[in-house]
Amino acid sequence: MPPTPAKARPPRSTVSPHVGRFVDFAEPSSADDCLGLCHGDGPLPAALEPLVRRFTPFDPAHPASGGTGPQPAAAPAGRTPTVLFDRRRPGAAPTAAGAGALPYQDGAFTLVISHFSIQRLDDPARVLGEMVRVCRGGGKVIIAEQVRPARHASERDRLERLRDPGHRGLPSLEKLITLLTQAGARVRRLDRLNVERPLEPWLEAAADPQCAEAIRQALLEEVDGGPCTGARPRVIGGELWVTHTWAHLAAEPHGR
Repeated sequence: MPPTPAKARPPRSTVSPHVGRFVDFAEPSSADDCLGLCHGDGPLPAALEPLVRRFTPFDPAHPASGGTGPQPAAAPAGRTPTVLFDRRRPGAAPTAAGAGALPYQDGAFTLVISHFSIQRLDDPARVLGEMVRVCRGGGKVIIAEQVRPARHASERDRLERLRDPGHRGLPSLEKLITLLTQAGARVRRLDRLNVERPLEPWLEAAADPQCAEAIRQALLEEVDGGPCTGARPRVIGGELWVTHTWAHLAAEPHGR
């Protein structure tokens, strides 16, 4: 059978329609002081700001770009101040914080949100621990992450590494729950969803064009009956689409 034709089209976002679902899941209130860990100028801050008392954006990759909010915490006695995370914008002054890495006092926020940020960082367990630390007792920690599909997870990770050689692999939903529990939070609610997205915008971040083409060909072969990749590809209107599995988790600090 000849390969199924698929053509590239200008990138278009299918993420924004799901932001409303995530915001509804977070259940923000007008009394909340909210810290939002998110990368770049995505749609989440604009969606949350009208719904909370105060919204503090924080880009973990560029800590100097964070907005106004509760004042940074000084390093606790006996701890050496450390540079915030491991990446910052060229020329930006490093921000000092305690060994915990987020520059805010314990319990500074009633709502702490991470939108596809945890797995981009070098130490997800540490970041989750910090999110729990800065969340007030009775508050909520809400995260959204892409997770491993139920089937063919190793093949799905292979595609992720082709696109980004530094990718550590998609976490399972169970792993995220374990990390939150170890961070000192109790998971109260879950939302797992499959999201179909056009392939080409996702491939824009591929390490090089040859890797992008190898991914594209593997997906087309699957559409034509070849080996499964875990990405569940299909052609819609002449355009190749793939399925990502996302998870939303709501947790609350305990023991305070």
